Amino acid sequence: MGKGKGFITEFKKFIMRGNVMDMAVGVIVGGAFTAIVTSLNQDILTPILGIFGGTDFSSLAVRLGSGEAAPVLYYGKFITAVINFLITAFVIFCMVKTINTIGERTSRKQPKTEAPATKKCRFCKSEIAIDAVRCPYCTSQLDEE
Repeated sequence: MGKGKGFITEFKKFIMRGNVMDMAVGVIVGGAFTAIVTSLNQDILTPILGIFGGTDFSSLAVRLGSGEAAPVLYYGKFITAVINFLITAFVIFCMVKTINTIGERTSRKQPKTEAPATKKCRFCKSEIAIDAVRCPYCTSQLDEE
């Protein structure tokens, strides 16, 4: 029983990690997004392309043999799937590019002001290393500031 309980605890810890939950949300939203892109392709783009090309891709097929039981190669559906993929990839690219552009605009960092590497000797006014305790030019003992 000890091993089973440890396995369940480890599984709960794995599931509750943020990246697993984010991935689950991404899969759900991706499924819904795929339905939208498929509809865009099948209901809008394919008929429009059919006007210019003279055919609807989804109905393209080749019968591999004769008779009713002969297998049918639906290459038109494959073309439709490729178009769906290309549209989905293009839309996701545009979304990511837009999000990255917005992110860059909102998080434009102010130029970093680096900590000074030198300081001036208060006696001879020469530039010396920031962590110097004695001036190399006038040999004055510098107080910790």
